[in-house]
Amino acid sequence: MAQYTIKELEHLSGIKAHTIRIWEQRYGILNPRRTETNIRYYDDADLKELLNISLLNESGYKISKIAQMEREQLLQTVRQLCERPCACSHHVNALVSAMVDMDEYKFDRALSTAAVQMGFQATMQEVIYPFLNKIGVLWQTGNITPAHEHFVSNLIRQKLLVAIDGQTARWKESDPAYILYLPENEFHELALLYMHYILRTYNQRVVYMGQHLPFEDLELTYEQFQAKYICTVLTSQPEREEVQAYLNKLSQRFTGCTVYVYGYQVQQDALVFPENVQRLSCMTELIAKFT
Repeated sequence: MAQYTIKELEHLSGIKAHTIRIWEQRYGILNPRRTETNIRYYDDADLKELLNISLLNESGYKISKIAQMEREQLLQTVRQLCERPCACSHHVNALVSAMVDMDEYKFDRALSTAAVQMGFQATMQEVIYPFLNKIGVLWQTGNITPAHEHFVSNLIRQKLLVAIDGQTARWKESDPAYILYLPENEFHELALLYMHYILRTYNQRVVYMGQHLPFEDLELTYEQFQAKYICTVLTSQPEREEVQAYLNKLSQRFTGCTVYVYGYQVQQDALVFPENVQRLSCMTELIAKFT
């Protein structure tokens, strides 16, 4: 079982540590334990509860009302929010069912059906991303384990690799290059692979460097290809308090290009983006640059 400090809860939930302490004292939300040296810590159950409370609070529920809910009532309310219909809910539900059963054949069939009916890009936007959001909620409510998430992530990754491999490269050596990479210790690759697919769809020249790339290797790649663009996804790395410094470092080192950043870690309101660093809030913003 994982152990979290209150600062780590803040980073994972987006709720300030000061607010968490107030909720604990005023409403009895969360019940931290202490180590033998009297240091407070939280576990996975606390993290799930806080994420559920955050979701309800952001959806308009007052914290005083949330605090009065029994655990099952809270979980049921979160599930109901998750079940709000979307245009492709039947495809999403089929993927969820296959994931829960860990049935690779059923998952592949559901994903392939959506791709045939809608096309691969629309399937990513309208099925895969809502599905990934939904399994995040299912984890919070205790309905799935990390094993389920690993199971489906690898299957989706395989689909993306096949789709990219099936694209015909139509760029020329003189075309500006896009370097795609994840920083050191970052291994969440699905969004970066989808970026790769989008850029190839619009006949852009891509230099794909993948996961866990040391900064000095990024510098060498930039020098070799004289890239005009760099794209990265910051899901868990660098740490939340180090993101601003990392953005500044990218800006100062790669003054001759535009850096596109995407992911959970760059959605903080407090971040200041240098002139040559642009945040992507969603993948449709990248697509819009070519349409």
